Amino acid sequence: MDRRNFIQKATLAGSAAGIFPSFIYKENKPLDKVRMGFIGVGLRGRSHVQQALYRPDIEINAICDIDASAVDITLNLIKKAGKKAPAVYSKGDEDFLNLVKRDDLDGILIATPWHWHVPMALAVMNAGKYAAVEVSATVTLQESWDLVNTFEKTGSHCMILENVCYRRDVMAVLKMVREGMFGEMTYAHCGYQHDLRSVKFNNGKSDGGVGAEFGEKGFSEAKWRTQHSVDRNGDIYPTHGLGPVAHWLDINRGNYFTSLTSTATKSRGLHKYVVDHGGKDHPNAKVNFKLGDIVTTVIQCHNGENIVLIHDTNSPRPYSLGFRAQGTKGIWMNDGNSIYLEGVSPEEHTAEPDKKYLEKNDHPLWKKHAREAENAGHGGIDYFVLRGFVEAIKNKTAPPIDVYDAAVWSAISPLSEMSIARGNAPVEIPDFTRGKWKTNPRIFGLNDAF
Repeated sequence: MDRRNFIQKATLAGSAAGIFPSFIYKENKPLDKVRMGFIGVGLRGRSHVQQALYRPDIEINAICDIDASAVDITLNLIKKAGKKAPAVYSKGDEDFLNLVKRDDLDGILIATPWHWHVPMALAVMNAGKYAAVEVSATVTLQESWDLVNTFEKTGSHCMILENVCYRRDVMAVLKMVREGMFGEMTYAHCGYQHDLRSVKFNNGKSDGGVGAEFGEKGFSEAKWRTQHSVDRNGDIYPTHGLGPVAHWLDINRGNYFTSLTSTATKSRGLHKYVVDHGGKDHPNAKVNFKLGDIVTTVIQCHNGENIVLIHDTNSPRPYSLGFRAQGTKGIWMNDGNSIYLEGVSPEEHTAEPDKKYLEKNDHPLWKKHAREAENAGHGGIDYFVLRGFVEAIKNKTAPPIDVYDAAVWSAISPLSEMSIARGNAPVEIPDFTRGKWKTNPRIFGLNDAF
């Protein structure tokens, strides 16, 4: 797969005379319907398609995937919903370039393996359409700059689909942070602590798929995701934890990340899993997995806060994003569902259950749209992240999670790799806004808009 060639083709396609963002020339009237295309309709992509089918204001005009079975399942899903069949693009790795040229698409959602996100997003943006990219948006530092530079050249927006930003408790805490209930923020803790061993080694068979296979013999994400654990040692999936925290701390909007340091434990979990499920003589027992079982990154912010970010996907453990919000007046801790507010909590230095605080400070978005989100995946948050993208297109505005968020949140991955490779040395984090963080207004989570 020659990704450089794809990027060059995407850029050339978008730089042709007369191709500019379509929303620049439209009258300033909200759209009644959003015409969408979907690149990648595997398990994650189809979940977005299903959400789109629930909405009367979305028209699905095109889908793209090189997996014939994924296309067939998606077409049946659309037919079952009573919708017209979309155009299908499945003729090889570059057929997405033909999809983006269509003039009946306002926005295109990308849910493909990570290394395709940027080439596809650039093609969409250069074609003058809104792009939505699943997490993480980028793999390399250069890719983060490519997204930003393409947006600034074309004016075409790109939204990272970080659904955890819309988690109900996280948004209640965001409201509390903005109202000063925690005082001045000093610290946040977050991460991605999720046992993914059965995802990284999955054969897709009737026994539940658990096995020791990945790559060509793997199923779904095991075909491509596990290779990142072979090749890379860093926080390779930072945005589920970092996205919500970035909103708490106004990153890119009055604040920014300045530097980080990362450390990694030894790598043991994936090798043990292969041996346990395939035997010590299985070919994959000889694979050297570079990814440390637990990667810890400390990020320093311009305004004096710091963030501890944990990546742990190779260990037997319960799921947790490990959120904490600490300020000069108190703390909220997701693990344990507890809160302590000085002068408010009934017992000094003693945490109490957070339930009544989260209910009292339920975010206006959830108050207004909770019923509509009932059928959405991941506890309703998938409804909100798609809604944010669609409403931005309808109103011809920047999305609530924009290209600069996509760039810097995702850049933590290669920067953490760089820090570990340099013996845990501090690494500077680029300012992808080029100084605009000083004046950029908040756009996420304002009342019930986004």
